Amino acid sequence: MDAPRLTSTLDLLRWIGWAQRKAGEDWIRSREITMEQGFALGYLVQNPGAIQRDLAEITRTSPASVSSLLQGLERRGLVERRADSADIRSKRAYATPTGAELIAGFEAAMTAVDDTILAPLDQAERATLHALLTKVTAELPQPTR
Repeated sequence: MDAPRLTSTLDLLRWIGWAQRKAGEDWIRSREITMEQGFALGYLVQNPGAIQRDLAEITRTSPASVSSLLQGLERRGLVERRADSADIRSKRAYATPTGAELIAGFEAAMTAVDDTILAPLDQAERATLHALLTKVTAELPQPTR
């Protein structure tokens, strides 16, 4: 079976997005966590003390799914949940130092992937591509995450 021919501009942009996502997934899997777990850990590193509702909203999943995800991360010592001092019914989630260390370097790894993807272009071509994509995306709604 032949691979599909990617000929339209948007097909090519999807291909680039696929390459970025695959590299991110490979990096995360090498740490023996799922993309969802990696995203949750990254969010908790940047937003210590988030409540499950925050995580459910940012991941676009249900609170029950987030609860299960956090339980798995807790069992591995990557996350801890603590009772909220203002509301005993609410728990706040924190990445542990082990959890934060596990995902440290993700941004640098993705920057290296971007450099690899754009390697065939010289600086002027990169600037032109950036300007054109900026022009196209200026007319689109902002992504929510």
